[in-house]
Amino acid sequence: MTEFKAEIKQRVSEMMENKPLNDAALTFLQASTGPKYSYNFHWMDRPIIQYPQDMVAMQELIWEIKPDLIIETGIAHGGSLILSASMLAMLDMCEAIESGQTMDPSKSKRKVLGVDIDIRAHNKEAIEAHPMASRIEMIQGSSIDADIIAQVQDFAKGYERVLVCLDSNHTHDHVRQELEHYAPLTSVGSYCVVFDTLIEDMPADEYPDRSWGPGDNPKTAVWDYLKTHPEFEIDKSIAGKLLVTVAHDGFLKRLS
Repeated sequence: MTEFKAEIKQRVSEMMENKPLNDAALTFLQASTGPKYSYNFHWMDRPIIQYPQDMVAMQELIWEIKPDLIIETGIAHGGSLILSASMLAMLDMCEAIESGQTMDPSKSKRKVLGVDIDIRAHNKEAIEAHPMASRIEMIQGSSIDADIIAQVQDFAKGYERVLVCLDSNHTHDHVRQELEHYAPLTSVGSYCVVFDTLIEDMPADEYPDRSWGPGDNPKTAVWDYLKTHPEFEIDKSIAGKLLVTVAHDGFLKRLS
């Protein structure tokens, strides 16, 4: 496996220098947003609204980091919460098998915490009825509201390995505030993943009914945040491997 991963690293390095390949990936991204390509997928029967490549990337990160808490801003239909919860369940199962113990889901400390300004009743009901529900907690309110931030910070106390995902309002100011308050919760060696940075690379008229666009989006917020936060760096190898991803420059690894 070590040799296989070394081969991947070499291939990804070469792919990152392959301009025609990267241009083709960007062309696909630009062409697929209008038809809502990312709306076609489910995770354990919940709509996830993600590109399959990003779903695989999150699986790899969760398996590598083995977090005991995943914080997600933006819930929508709950597919991403279910993905994260199912990965935490698999971590518990594998650790139980390796230790020769019987897994008791009710005793697992691992949790997914979702925050959304509007958790619609039918989505909340479906999430709470899902087999993964025992691993999920939800807070309704703006992710940048002081009271909501305080609730999340209080919830995160006592957790050792924390992974953060930001995928709510995509304006520069909103994401910049999220980064200021949620990125510090990321454990050293873990990641703060900022989704939909691809907006910066979309045509200016791609989002006529939205308050974000080129120059005002998650990627510009990331660039600004990193100017004063050297404890994070962009792990470009992840997007370099995926090619098709909504999170170029969005995989932020905490170094210190």
